Amino acid sequence: MTDTDFIASTRLFYDAVAEDYAERFRDELARRPLERALLGMFAELVGKAGPVADLGCGPGRTTGLLASLGLDVFGLDLSESMLAIARRENPSLRFERGSMLELGLADGSLAGVVSWYSSIHTPVERLPELFAGFHRVLAPGGRLLVGFQAGDVARRHERPWGHAVTLDFQRRRPADMAGWLEGAGFVLHSTTVREPADDETSPQAFLLAQKPRA
Repeated sequence: MTDTDFIASTRLFYDAVAEDYAERFRDELARRPLERALLGMFAELVGKAGPVADLGCGPGRTTGLLASLGLDVFGLDLSESMLAIARRENPSLRFERGSMLELGLADGSLAGVVSWYSSIHTPVERLPELFAGFHRVLAPGGRLLVGFQAGDVARRHERPWGHAVTLDFQRRRPADMAGWLEGAGFVLHSTTVREPADDETSPQAFLLAQKPRA
């Protein structure tokens, strides 16, 4: 698969399933106290240091929560259908269409970056580049929070909710993700892993890292 195929297939998938996806996961954060705590900790650490980007924001639920915690946050996503939901549900927030691999942001312009289950469609060979991009746009001392499914084997979703689309959801080992982040120049501050809950099929992992101040 070429880079263009990867981006196009991800956009096509989420454009097709956006409304069903948003409805299915409407209360996801409300049911996840650990995730809310981690996002709250991230918000407290960033504080008023500057703007925050929710990269791969989907329907904007995480963006909205971060805004409610006092952050100056905006969302970015490939899918215009997802962004339409995000704008509808969060009319006071800014949402832009774009790729995490091609961030049109100035060097050091952000105080925080959140990648909440948005790196799971990036080919493994592109992850160092992805994280280098996150590092570039963060100011010294900036914070990064990455959430993803932990494991080794991808899960393929075929025809979700009856839509004629297919996409692989990659699972990663937390130690591998930590290594790629450190290779991009981040200092890892915490690794949190919880076991599957409800209808989940894999553990969930969350890495908190920081761009060094010096």
